[in-house]
Amino acid sequence: MTDYKPTQQEINNALWSACDTFRGVVDPSEYKNYILVFLFLKYLSDVWKDHYDKYKEEYGDDEELIRRRMKRERFVLPENCSFDYLVENQNADDLGNKINKALEKIEEANYEKLEGVFRNVDFNSESNLGKTKDRNRRLKNLINDFNKKELNFRPSVIGTEDIIGNGYMYLIERFASDAGKKGGEFYTPHEVSELLAKLLKPKSGDRICDPAIGSGSLAITVAEEVDGKDFRIYGQESNGSTWALAKMNMFLHGMDAADIRWCDTLNSPDLVEDDELMKFDIVVANPPFSLDKWGKEDAKDDPYNRYSRGIPPKSRADYAFIQHMIETAKEKKGKVGVIVPHGVLFRSGAEGRIREALIKENLLEAVVGLPENLFFGTGIPAAILIFNKAKKKEDVLFIDASKGFEKGTRQNKLRQEDIDKIVETYEAVEEKDKYSYVASPDELKENDYNLNIPRYVDTFEPEAEVDIEEVQNELDTLEDELTKVQSELKNKLANLNL
Repeated sequence: MTDYKPTQQEINNALWSACDTFRGVVDPSEYKNYILVFLFLKYLSDVWKDHYDKYKEEYGDDEELIRRRMKRERFVLPENCSFDYLVENQNADDLGNKINKALEKIEEANYEKLEGVFRNVDFNSESNLGKTKDRNRRLKNLINDFNKKELNFRPSVIGTEDIIGNGYMYLIERFASDAGKKGGEFYTPHEVSELLAKLLKPKSGDRICDPAIGSGSLAITVAEEVDGKDFRIYGQESNGSTWALAKMNMFLHGMDAADIRWCDTLNSPDLVEDDELMKFDIVVANPPFSLDKWGKEDAKDDPYNRYSRGIPPKSRADYAFIQHMIETAKEKKGKVGVIVPHGVLFRSGAEGRIREALIKENLLEAVVGLPENLFFGTGIPAAILIFNKAKKKEDVLFIDASKGFEKGTRQNKLRQEDIDKIVETYEAVEEKDKYSYVASPDELKENDYNLNIPRYVDTFEPEAEVDIEEVQNELDTLEDELTKVQSELKNKLANLNL
């Protein structure tokens, strides 16, 4: 066995290079599914092979005992479903069908954990991958791309399996970046996820839920903040392909027990116990901003009474998600962290009435304004709202963190120092000049429960005094330099005319 151990960067580069097979042929929104499913298949194959070889070394030729031991694994890899089997059959005329069959058998053998995960991807699709000859060539290239030494996912080679989960997250982030507006539908930038995790501080034994879970990156980051593995993740996602990404993401991070449902959170939530919405210690989400046609017409008859504070407008579901999240947080202990567009803070009408009710119930704990251009698909700045059902004081903390970031060519990014400053201010409930302010209930009322951050955090910077003498000296210097340049230019033009 080779001593070569790929680095995270080498794995990431090899994974991104594998996408070349589809670039220019398949739409990025489609080929991400092929790449991520193949990564998942390679992971299952390499882990299975590694564990089989370990038992083979321990038990020799006793295949019956080895089989019994392998049945105790996290998953089952049926015969003729491994990546090695596909390598051996890479020249088959029906290669796409062979891959489909392998995935189907894997799903059947691991029904409780992987039911439906591969139903949205077809490796024999003519419309996506071309006619038979071209399709087989592309699939063969894909197999060879994943057969590189950098993509050996055997635990005995790479050590911790976190490196695979990191690679998967890396790909999802790259796909989100390339997907433009649609990228924000399935991925929350890691730094924002980390910030939310540190603000909510989940602890051992907590039930964590993301009702708009996307590919699962936010929920995983929040769960990883827990000291140890004693937590449960729950989630809901309305897009079938994105739901599958979340299921695989959880599996690759060793979070097989995550309960992720494919459903419409606002219209038909599936996380229900005894005809009541399930309750959680931590509820976190980056829901779609101002979702239109979210189901207002049925909200008045909501069986879970989520809209007792008011029904949001038909064209903006922001407060529908917020109210759902609050209703699913455990009484007297649950915390909610939600990413919202700034309009949520100040829009009037039905949203204003809902906002007023939430503040009067003393649920809102903090408002954090974020920098612009942090999220995929939108350059607008967003905010984080923290609700706390165990809140004691009636004040609300406002933080204007809009100026703390690292500028990027396509996307801005929170630095670690920016995250730390927000978290420290939140935990200390501290007022800082031009950065944070603690507003009393009376002040909130005086402002008609408008939460627009500039109403509370004074960020005005007075113009610097102008030194007239210094400015005049600079003008004199510029005039002297201009006179000199004009003289030189006049001499050169005169020489040209000779």
